[in-house]
Formats: sequence, structure tokens, C-alpha cells
Amino acid sequence: MNLEEEVKKFMSSKNKSTMTATEYQEQAKTTAIFPANSALEYLSLGLVGEAGEIANKVKKIIRDKKVAGTQNADYLDFSNDIASEIGDVLWYCAMLADYFEVNLGKVMEHNIHKLKDRKLRGVLGGSGDKR
Repeated sequence: MNLEEEVKKFMSSKNKSTMTATEYQEQAKTTAIFPANSALEYLSLGLVGEAGEIANKVKKIIRDKKVAGTQNADYLDFSNDIASEIGDVLWYCAMLADYFEVNLGKVMEHNIHKLKDRKLRGVLGGSGDKR
């Protein structure tokens, strides 16, 4: 068994995913059905639509006073629903990355690097993209 197979076996035994961002992006592409001549618009609107569905579910958690960390069945249903919506947001992110010919894993790495740099410089809070 090679190292990659060992890692995947270990991760699976810990109930963790072994899928990489690159694998996800490649597999997500196989399910992409949208008009090529309006791909950017379609993907952008889809992303904000799915993010809106998450916001709506969170609103209902607040309205119904579901508390994070409880084992209440209703809360667990909300949690599973939100996880599903996060998956839909991720799909649109992967397709937007593909549209711009960037690797989703590289996008993730760059974002973590940027955030760690901001944290180190004490500018995580605040506003502006170039802080």
C-alpha cells in the first residue's frame, strides 16, 4: 500500500473525507449543465442564491431558537440542511474557479495564507480587500 492509500485509509477510519479540493473540482465539472454563453452570470447568480438559502435557514434557527451544540432533533435537521446548502455553495465556487481557470485548492491555499498574514499583522477585523 502506498502512502496516499494509507492516508486515505486512516482518514476514512476517523470518519474524515479523503477528497481533495482538486478532486472535488474535477468531479463537480462532470455534473455541470448550464449555458456556456452566460456561464459567468449563471454561476454568480447560483452562488448568491445558494448562499441566500443558507441565510434563510439560519434565520429560521434564530426564529425557532434552535441552539448550536444541542442534540435536539430539529436542530440536527437544520444542521444537515445547512450542510447540504454549503455543498451547493461549494459546487458554484468550484465552477467559478474553473471558469476563471484557477485551481480550487490553490484558491483555498491563497485564502488561508492571506488570512494568516492579516492575523499576524492584526488586521483580521476591519474593512477593505487590501489590508
